[in-house]
Amino acid sequence: MQSRVMKKLITLPAVLFIIMTATAQKQWSLSDCINYAIENNLSVRRSQLTVQQQENELSTSKARRMPGVSAGASQNFSFGRGLTAQNTYDNTNTTNTSFSVGADMTLFQGFSIRNGIEVSRLNLEAATADLEKARDDIRVAVAKSFVQILFNKEILQVARNQVSIDSVQVERITLMVQNGKASLAELSAQKASLAQSRLSCTQARNNLNLALLDLTQLLELASPEGFDIEVPDVDAFRTGLLGNPEDIYAEAVAVKPAIRSEEIRLNSAERNISIAKSNYYPSLSLSAGLSTNYYTTSSRSSDSFGSQLKNNFGQSIGLSLRIPIYNRLSTRNGVRSAQISYMNQQLQLENARKSLYKEIQQAYYNAVASESKYVSSTAAEASAREAFDIMEAKYEEGKADITDYNQSKGRWIEAASNLAQARYDFLYQTKILDFYRGKDLSF
Repeated sequence: MQSRVMKKLITLPAVLFIIMTATAQKQWSLSDCINYAIENNLSVRRSQLTVQQQENELSTSKARRMPGVSAGASQNFSFGRGLTAQNTYDNTNTTNTSFSVGADMTLFQGFSIRNGIEVSRLNLEAATADLEKARDDIRVAVAKSFVQILFNKEILQVARNQVSIDSVQVERITLMVQNGKASLAELSAQKASLAQSRLSCTQARNNLNLALLDLTQLLELASPEGFDIEVPDVDAFRTGLLGNPEDIYAEAVAVKPAIRSEEIRLNSAERNISIAKSNYYPSLSLSAGLSTNYYTTSSRSSDSFGSQLKNNFGQSIGLSLRIPIYNRLSTRNGVRSAQISYMNQQLQLENARKSLYKEIQQAYYNAVASESKYVSSTAAEASAREAFDIMEAKYEEGKADITDYNQSKGRWIEAASNLAQARYDFLYQTKILDFYRGKDLSF
């Protein structure tokens, strides 16, 4: 009875630990990882700040249409000899207090304000497209890292299966040695095979841990401890229907933010030419003001402060016209610089389109190659598995030695590893093609 109680007390903490560990370890789907990375990745957050900055710039550009208003006050004291009202010089002390309110508003400036607002709006759109590009980049990076983890998980499972098979064989041959049906050399060879399998399993586990670390760093997580991903159902994944690069490019060029941002910047560069040309035009501005003052001198009496402010109250309104005639070729050169920037942006847009097409071509042919490799790896794994099953049966019947058995097993393990790599490589390449079409990265 006491022994049973002790076993329960020993077992209970272990069970609780397992339950707590399983609860604490959340399994992240690809969508979970992508959404979290978009919210927390530093590159994406910097792009978000750029969008906010451009929103502020647009607000500043719009505010140029509004009048500017300012108020001022001054207080002056004069001492010593000075000119009096009687046109004579005398030693006097004077005090002058003044107040003013003024406003000014640009009525016309060669359409530069309107074009400046449009440029700021386009810059905001470009920054927003850059933000979406940053999100696209992090989506692709997370998906690639996620698929690498899936591959490493499968390789680890293959390695564990290998350890299990070799362990059973070591036990089996040990019994055969005891019964005189196998030699110590066979047992030593199988133990060596088991040691190699355990080493491969350790390496596979380390590779998996490194892949998990890479993904958690993309997610800006503090540590990979307790982090794991949800393994999707890839058995239902089918080959075929890759399309062709031209059709994929036609869809991608219309939706990819990298192209959209360059097109917006081209429109902005065109507007900058109009802004530069605005300096050829005259500018007209309106101004208005209110002012009053209080003045005293020590040599004569003066009205009260309130009376003077009332009596000296004045108003003003005016128009100012500025006509440019010659400004040392700065306007002409400014227009030429804007035109050069426009042509440079045209080349930038063309380069972005060509780069996108090259990326799609590369992704397409990678997908075609990975599909072919996946199909052939599937057949090779099935053949290697069948050959191993036959060899295993022969070995158990004593018709094959341990060397042939291990060689056949090694070929099957290698074929299984190649199949895992081909499967996930093809899965990733296919999803990348779908992503170029504007679809979500999901399994």
